[in-house]
Amino acid sequence: MADNGVNKGRRRFLVGATSVVGAVGTVGVAVPFVASWQPSARARAAGAPVQADISKLEPGQRMTVEWRGRPVWVINRTPEMIERTEALGEDVLADPESAKPQQPGYAGGHLRSIRPEIGVLVGICTHLGCSPLFKPEPNAEGVGVVDWPGGFFCPCHGSRFDLAGRVFRNVPAPVNLEVPPYYFVNESVIVVGEDGEGA
Repeated sequence: MADNGVNKGRRRFLVGATSVVGAVGTVGVAVPFVASWQPSARARAAGAPVQADISKLEPGQRMTVEWRGRPVWVINRTPEMIERTEALGEDVLADPESAKPQQPGYAGGHLRSIRPEIGVLVGICTHLGCSPLFKPEPNAEGVGVVDWPGGFFCPCHGSRFDLAGRVFRNVPAPVNLEVPPYYFVNESVIVVGEDGEGA
């Protein structure tokens, strides 16, 4: 059988080169397509929920996650912090029962949370939008009040909040700190920005 002048080496090269170009083209189309399934930065800023691993959050500590361009604090309250917070009442708090709702219905009670030890709060003062300082220890320095039980202090205008984000009386902030929608995926992971099933 005659090869009619066909260069088999050249044919193999062309078939191989065409296959490589086709594979690169397929990957080039697939990568942007798969990436389009992820929420964009604009979608995340608009309110896409965020996950946070709280497994390393020690008792008495706070961590910050960003949701809708705002800081959200996750606090691991110690039993002592819980006791001090639950002991506060109408004589010092402007809205101890959270009558002006700044939280989802499932985050009720004095601690305004699903689990007593884990508090979740938007870290923005309800007066003029400053970010208060975390002053968890009783009688912390720089707060300027006697019998400070621990909480959040906004040095800009003097607003104070307890460890559940409830506002104290006679300060510029008009309402409690906001509790965003959230739920626990498991003991170690929390999702901020979305209500869980059955909420």
